[in-house]
Amino acid sequence: MAFTVPLPRTSPDGGIARWYEDELGWAAVAGPPAGLVTGLRFDVLEVPAAAGRGVLRRMGATTGPVALIGRRMGLLVAAGSAEELPGLLDWLEWGGIALDLAALGADGRMTAPLPPGWSGSGAPGAAVWLRAPVPGREVESSLPALRSAPWGVAGAPCLVRLVAAAAAECHRVRLLSARTRRAAQQRSPQRFASS
Repeated sequence: MAFTVPLPRTSPDGGIARWYEDELGWAAVAGPPAGLVTGLRFDVLEVPAAAGRGVLRRMGATTGPVALIGRRMGLLVAAGSAEELPGLLDWLEWGGIALDLAALGADGRMTAPLPPGWSGSGAPGAAVWLRAPVPGREVESSLPALRSAPWGVAGAPCLVRLVAAAAAECHRVRLLSARTRRAAQQRSPQRFASS
């Protein structure tokens, strides 16, 4: 009597985590959803998607890899940049202003977008690369960094410029949404209780 052995199961994330580890050397955790560990090879500056589009217009092609994760955009920056964010915002005179701007650094996780060229489910809100990392190239040297920091590379984009653009765009989006809410409230009929 012959027994058949079932084929090995594929990982729930379809090998996404393994691809990032093998092709880019990035630490990843299997999913679902697969995640990329931040703080080792890169950090992530997170902004609302609307603000992120403005940042990409301002910065042009000088940003590194960029992912869209639901309604947020993640801009990859040099490892250690998350620790610099509060000081940079203060120095740029954005300290104390409520901005929808966050950074993922040491011990953080970013949802891993499908690797470039992979087809996926296309689920709404799934993480996708807007500017994908290129296997075979050293991604870290092209990430925005502080030029005076030991990890800053002469050809890398400037983290200060990126944070300044991100703060301005986050503030702009916040002001526009507040104006839109006020206009909607003014258009809606007001109901008064009768006595």
